[in-house]
Formats: sequence, C-alpha cells, structure tokens
Amino acid sequence: MIVPQFWAEGRLQHRAKGRQVTVRRFGWSDLSPEDAQAVADERTRAAFDRVLAGEPLPRREDKRPYNGAVGVPIREEIVGRDGDCVITRNSYGALCLNTPHALFVDVDFDDPRPDAALKRKVRLPLLALAIVAGLLAGSWWIGAVAIVVAMVLAGGMIRRLHAARMRRDGGPEAWANARVEAFATAHPDWCLRQYRTPAGFRLLVMHRPFDPSEPEVEACFTALKTDPLYALMCVRQHCFRARVSPKPWRIGIARHLRPRPGTWPIKPERMAERRQWVADYERRSEGFAACRYVRTLGDGPTDPGIDAVRALHDRLCHADSALPLA
Repeated sequence: MIVPQFWAEGRLQHRAKGRQVTVRRFGWSDLSPEDAQAVADERTRAAFDRVLAGEPLPRREDKRPYNGAVGVPIREEIVGRDGDCVITRNSYGALCLNTPHALFVDVDFDDPRPDAALKRKVRLPLLALAIVAGLLAGSWWIGAVAIVVAMVLAGGMIRRLHAARMRRDGGPEAWANARVEAFATAHPDWCLRQYRTPAGFRLLVMHRPFDPSEPEVEACFTALKTDPLYALMCVRQHCFRARVSPKPWRIGIARHLRPRPGTWPIKPERMAERRQWVADYERRSEGFAACRYVRTLGDGPTDPGIDAVRALHDRLCHADSALPLA
C-alpha cells in the first residue's frame, strides 16, 4: 500500500519535423517534494523514451484520487496514520481507513427489478385478452387501445406482486444477511465481525491478515457479491479500505468539497476554502455514525494486529454508538 505525502509532475517535450510530443508523468514520495519531483522526472523520462520509440503509451496521466487509478498510488490528503493504517480524505470529503492487511468487505443490499418470469406471467394473459377484445370488436384501433391499457395494468400488477414477493422473502436486507450467514457457515474457522451501514453490511475479517491479491480474498468477494470496482481497486492499490465518516449529502451538506475537483494536492491559495468546507463537515458529522456493530460470526481466533485496526475503525465510525447512520 502506498499513500504518499508529496506529489509532483514531470514534463518532457520533443519537436521534430513539425510534430510535437509532450509526455507528463506523476511522481510521489513520503520524504520531500524534491524527492517526489525526482521520481516524476524519472518516470517521465522512461515514458518519453518509450513514446519516441513508437510505443502507443498515453501522453499524460489523469489526476484520479482512487477509483480507476492504475499503477499510481492513492492520491488523497493524508489526515492521520496509525500503525500501518493511513486515514485519508476522499474526493467528496469523507474519511477513509486504508489498511494493507485487514480485510474489509462491504455487502450492499440488492434492489432487484422484477424478474423476466414474473413479467411474462402477468403480461402475456393481459396481452392475449387485449388482442381478443380487438378481434371481437372488429376494430384495429380498439385492439391497439386495449393493448396499451393492458400494458399499463400489467406494469402496476408486476410492481405490486414484486413488492409482495420481497416482503415475503424478507427483502434485500434479509438476502444480504443470508449471504453473510452462508459464508460464515462455509468458513467456520474464520472470524467475521459484522456491521450495519446505511446501504448494507460491512464485514471485518478478524482471524488473520490477508493480502489483497490472495485467491481467498477474491473468493470471499465473489461469494458475498462485493462491489466489483472495490474488489478491483483493492488489488490495484494493494490495500483494503473502509469509509469511516458520513457521506456529506447524508448529513445535510449539499455543497461539494471545495475546491472542485478536490483531487490532492490542491493549490495553496485554495486551502482556506477547503479548510472551511472541512470544518463545517466535521462539525456536522459528529452527530452521525458511519456504521454500527451488529455481531460476530465464526469460531476463528482474533489476530492482535487486526484487532488494533478494529479498535481504530470502531472509534472513527462510532460503531458502538446509537447515532444515526450516514
């Protein structure tokens, strides 16, 4: 996991036969801005030589804070460090806990649409009745109107039947919980600490450290239907990640993190604007929790190092409080 303190950008340009080639690459470092610039210059020179040799490389790298970044560390403001964990502020202003070995898994609640079988079961009989009505009336336009009415009625019936089915089966929360319990049953030697989030569940695997590239991690993500983008970014950024403070729009902050875009680092003259936004956000977020502890599943032991991450996570999230989730 690399979450650097300092960032820089290198730039090289070449002009020959009326054609100009400009290559830019980022550099990073925890030592100094100068060291970050040296890394940027070295990466730029390597990419520049390859471009001039004919390789179809991108001429520049996008400033992406986390999602989508390939081969570039997490580009977010470092708010704090605790052991090997790094706390950063993400692109919309919330705090995130980044950890190289503590396996966090978010299990979002599904909101499935009515399935094709239910749609066919409702639509086909009504469509048949509409066609029969048109034939009996001997009028194509009466048949067309009947078909439109049938489709409108079918839409309402499908929604009501789908809602009734969801209530009968317990709905998205029960389905997500069933996946968690099935996984725990299949892995009795694991220790899973389960939390409730505003949109689902979060699991922290307690019995041992993991590497994001382990096959067991991929299998866990697949079984629990974790967001594919999160799973991909864990591998790319060599770390796991959990949001530990509220999303701004859930606590009444409609204004985006300033300045926009808030990709780190920002210009010194814009820092006052950013600090003002952060101060308002932190004041409002004190009355909310990012998740709430629910239960622990499995008979596995608790790894001391992971338990330290758990204590940090729970404190930042207010996981043991009765505060509203956001």
